[in-house]
Amino acid sequence: MNKTLSFAILHFAVAFTLGYLFTGSLLVGGALALIEPASNTVVFHFHEKVWKQIEARRAAKATPLPA
Repeated sequence: MNKTLSFAILHFAVAFTLGYLFTGSLLVGGALALIEPASNTVVFHFHEKVWKQIEARRAAKATPLPA
């Protein structure tokens, strides 16, 4: 969860900065910084969970069964 939270903070900062630089508006930059990263953070969390399941299945297939 710490990885997800640090990703969220970084993503909020990038979204705000880019929104502000492209539009010159603090309001637009702030809106982008709230909406876009918040939704991406949720998606990222589930993306990580799916990949952990995939990696676990791959590891189980690679492990030979005892004779």
